Amino acid sequence: MNFKPLPGSASLLHRRRWLRRMGAVTASGLLGASTMSSLAVDSSYRALVVIHLNGGNDGNNTLIPTDGEYATYQEARQNLALPLRSLVQLSGSVDGRTFGVHPGLAPLAPLYAQRRLAFLANVGPLIEPATAEQVLSNRVRVPVFLGSHNDQTSMVQGWNPMEDNSGWAGRALERFPEVLRNPINAVTMDTNRTLVLGRQSPVSFLETGGGSRWGPADFAQPETAAAQAIMRMARWQFANDYEAEYARSFGNAVNDSVRFTRAFLAAGEPQADFGNDGIGPQLRTLASVLPALKSQGLRRQVFLVHWGGFDTHANQRGTGQGTQDFQLAQLARGLAAFDATNQRNGLGDDVLTLVISEFGRTTRPGSGGGSEHAWGSHWIAMGGQVRGGTVIGRFPDLRLGGPDDADGARNGRLVPVTSSDQVGASAMVWMGLPASEVYRVFPNLANFPTPVLQTLLT
Repeated sequence: MNFKPLPGSASLLHRRRWLRRMGAVTASGLLGASTMSSLAVDSSYRALVVIHLNGGNDGNNTLIPTDGEYATYQEARQNLALPLRSLVQLSGSVDGRTFGVHPGLAPLAPLYAQRRLAFLANVGPLIEPATAEQVLSNRVRVPVFLGSHNDQTSMVQGWNPMEDNSGWAGRALERFPEVLRNPINAVTMDTNRTLVLGRQSPVSFLETGGGSRWGPADFAQPETAAAQAIMRMARWQFANDYEAEYARSFGNAVNDSVRFTRAFLAAGEPQADFGNDGIGPQLRTLASVLPALKSQGLRRQVFLVHWGGFDTHANQRGTGQGTQDFQLAQLARGLAAFDATNQRNGLGDDVLTLVISEFGRTTRPGSGGGSEHAWGSHWIAMGGQVRGGTVIGRFPDLRLGGPDDADGARNGRLVPVTSSDQVGASAMVWMGLPASEVYRVFPNLANFPTPVLQTLLT
């Protein structure tokens, strides 16, 4: 894509000025007095699970209009269009519109009907509100390197990779009240960590399935000689700065492993069907360990899960394991099992799950039965505190070259209506981020009239 930010759009000085200007905004004015009151006294357990679909999930084949606009969808999508009869109809209507989902997402339809799940329409990274006409005429600031996997991942999980590599959840957790903080606030399940990376605090690693062993040392048997040796090494101290930093990192990793091992020893095996492939094992791991972590007295945790291969330039449809069709079915099975287990464990209202991706894909198909990198896409929010059973935000106009298409060649690159920062801020305020800190964690939200989505969470 050839979108370019206007000169000076990302300057740190500009953002600092915005923060000073926005400092006069009161917490009650941003969120409402009742919300602030509930946050001030809340000491329960809350967890945010963010599932990032790697590669750019095609939202156009995730949530589909089933009313008169289906014909527009079918015309734009051509050979990628899902047959109307194959769609799983979502209950009710939204502002007079009706929607269906990809058949692979059928297990999510009951959660939508139970108002435990919502779709967030046309979400993506934004510096300020924008329209396709403004983008095409270069009259609005847009994120850098649109269409780049790495940069867009950094944008939806963090901020601007040219200025700050930390993530919005990591930055927010550092500004939580002390009573809500703990040594394993920020957790990743693989080597990806942007979302949960703070500016000063470490990130913890949770291994799928548990994993208590460090070579011959087994932290499930801490009295053994090998485990004792590792724990002694974790307490080493050095005068040299480099050696001291290595020792601190090593010690943190050992301590995290010990904490998670204790949680797994106390955990039960979920009974729901997560499946043994795809994202299932990761979500089974989380579902089993969350009650034990809560029982340890932890208050707030954010978990980052990266999964999938949604960069579907070719062969997007079909039964192959790399197709979107196959992967969405795996995702839905895992999500449904995860929510069912959380409810069974008494955590149904305590866990918020967001399903995101770095960008959506073009409405017009590419060559080879796939689609190309685009911008806005549809996300999913799940959990008891979600205002479910609806589509949040404005569903885009799918006409190629229409009012939401910012592609000069009319390929259907949709300009987001809802900023990924708005979704992140809403989640972190629910978790406990003081309203007075929102603009420091999400600087671009100073450009938005409604930084927190009141329609997302109860």
